[in-house]
Amino acid sequence: MAALESFSAFTEQLTQKLKFPLPGETAHQLMMSTSKLRLTFKPNTRTRKSAVLVLFYPYQNDIYFPLILRPAYDGVHSGQVAFPGGRYELSDENLIRTALREAQEEIGLRLNDVKILGALTELFIPASNFHVLPVVAAMPYRPGFYPDPREVEDIFEIKLEEISDVNIIGSSDIQVRGEQVHAPHYMVQGYKIWGATAMMISELLAVLNASEPGAES
Repeated sequence: MAALESFSAFTEQLTQKLKFPLPGETAHQLMMSTSKLRLTFKPNTRTRKSAVLVLFYPYQNDIYFPLILRPAYDGVHSGQVAFPGGRYELSDENLIRTALREAQEEIGLRLNDVKILGALTELFIPASNFHVLPVVAAMPYRPGFYPDPREVEDIFEIKLEEISDVNIIGSSDIQVRGEQVHAPHYMVQGYKIWGATAMMISELLAVLNASEPGAES
């Protein structure tokens, strides 16, 4: 990834790259699990909309974004590392508002200085029957985090340089609703980031590393 002179230059560059054709499924497949459900279960009339927030901010001369650890509960995303986000509500004017509202509720994000840069490719999650839109945003300083203990067990501040290191990519067998799947993952701060979140990160890195519109490197 080319050296960036400032956080402002980074956000301007990313904004422009998000306007061009996105790598989408090509990037998603690099971190896609072997789940049979993904092959057999398709969107239907009960599929719901949702959105997550990919929020970049500068801190100590580096660029970061937050991920959350979901608490253990009786659900498909129990104990997983994810971007803050959730389901679309009728009161939301659009999915951008969904991502912002959910981030506000889950990690206590103050929205005053959040700037929307664009969005990644919408992704279907068969296990929960959601279409999720990753909304990309930035704020010019490190936010204060006030996690909702009902929805967030922990918050991880992920350095962009750290997630870009190919040496943290691995794979393992994971139990999902009684099915053992083989899933690629990013190993960060002692946790495996896999599934939809890993697929979103894969596309994000492809966009950031693109040397020209729509290209991948």
